[in-house]
Amino acid sequence: MAPEERQRLLRIRNRVLPVGHRTYVMAILNLTDDSFSGDGIGDDLDLAAVRAAAAVRDGADIIDIGAESARADKGTRDEATEASLVRDAVARVCSTTDVPISVDTYKALVAEAALDAGASIINDIGGLVFDRRIAEVVAAAGASLVINYTSERPKHRPSRPPVYVDLIEDHLTFLRERIVEATAAGVSGDSLIVDPGIAFGKSHDEDIQVLRQLPQFRSLGHPVMIAASRKHFIGTITGLPPSQRDEATVTVTALAIAGGTDIVRVHNVPANVRSARIADAIVRGKAGDYAPDDLSLPWCATAMPLLGTTIEEER
Repeated sequence: MAPEERQRLLRIRNRVLPVGHRTYVMAILNLTDDSFSGDGIGDDLDLAAVRAAAAVRDGADIIDIGAESARADKGTRDEATEASLVRDAVARVCSTTDVPISVDTYKALVAEAALDAGASIINDIGGLVFDRRIAEVVAAAGASLVINYTSERPKHRPSRPPVYVDLIEDHLTFLRERIVEATAAGVSGDSLIVDPGIAFGKSHDEDIQVLRQLPQFRSLGHPVMIAASRKHFIGTITGLPPSQRDEATVTVTALAIAGGTDIVRVHNVPANVRSARIADAIVRGKAGDYAPDDLSLPWCATAMPLLGTTIEEER
């Protein structure tokens, strides 16, 4: 990773996160009962607070709250109802945790409610296609915006799959145009995050091609987020249902980090935090970070007992 990349900063409202030093883990908190991953908790705000606190203890850096499934086969939630639920959930989670709160929505009214309640990031899965006022709302709050690639408006399944002239360049062009649009609306350039949109408008083979080419997305000049946790392409490869895709997801996490990803959005926080820490040590670390000393070398007669190593206390 180039030295200048290590110095970049991501501004999230009243926080500044250094980009390039390590990977940030975003924990998914679904306030639905129809999530494809089967981990939705509905409108139980007490459980939402418990889940968020547990995610933070497990190492999550950001909590991402969503109150409507992205699945096209599920209905659209009433905007006012969703905004009310999100407002209450964000306020409740903010009262129990101190990490930035993101809200997964493509609706400006919901985004406004979330930001008013204390959220710092709007994760727009619609990539400003559905409701362009999202960018204005984010700008007014001085918040951060995730621009997600999508080939179609949210909750709509086209009759025919999209055809790409050049898969990666088409994605980059979409994201470049949305970046221009967001900054024109007043969103600070150092508050933007880009997401290539795994499972949005792509076949499973195309999802994998995008993951292979993640370094190209760094050319956009903004932190890259990957949201591939438990998604369908993993099921295609492994033949497993969402509930059994966590082991494969941590592999995707590690490889995405090797490709330059800065944020991973995941369901299983502990497993992915561990994966990210190992990947960061290999990909982002430098010689000497984990250098042994005379008291830790396992073959040294004076080596001290170390948890998790082959050095054990004498009995």
